[in-house]
Amino acid sequence: MKLRWSHAVIYVRDLRKMLSFYTEILGFAVSDHGPLDRANPESLELAFLTQVGSDHHQMAFVPVRGEGPSTTLDHMAFKVDSLADVKALAEKLAADGRASEITPLTHGNAWSVYFKDPEDNRIEVFCDSPFHVAQPQAQPWELSMSEDELRAHTEEQFSTEPEFKPIEEFYAEHRKRFGD
Repeated sequence: MKLRWSHAVIYVRDLRKMLSFYTEILGFAVSDHGPLDRANPESLELAFLTQVGSDHHQMAFVPVRGEGPSTTLDHMAFKVDSLADVKALAEKLAADGRASEITPLTHGNAWSVYFKDPEDNRIEVFCDSPFHVAQPQAQPWELSMSEDELRAHTEEQFSTEPEFKPIEEFYAEHRKRFGD
């Protein structure tokens, strides 16, 4: 049996505020919604969101979170196709102002931007880098770097680390190991 990440369910305080951020800034669409208790139509509303037609939802929000500390979820990660996508989102987040703690990090094998949504849930949006590096790793990078500069920076930061190699090599080994 192969398990692939499908969705996250997040307890939220303000459903409308969270739906607005995730649809307007991150590009999700509400795919479904309804009362948490179908027998009681006046119960709290649950909302489902997705960006892909093949999944009913990638996320769901349940408005039951109290005013206390953040949820036990560390972060949710979303993969994009390119560094340009990562940088474009970071610029959009900065311009919008609803996200906080916008932090570009490279893990050697990925170029990421981390941020907190309006209710302090931590999100990572990343693309693969050209390299594989044993994890965990994290180093800051500047959003102003070009792709060539970031590639050189990543190689300089991580080339002496165990298992440093081209990402294609890693994935070829990974496919053999897991049978894909």
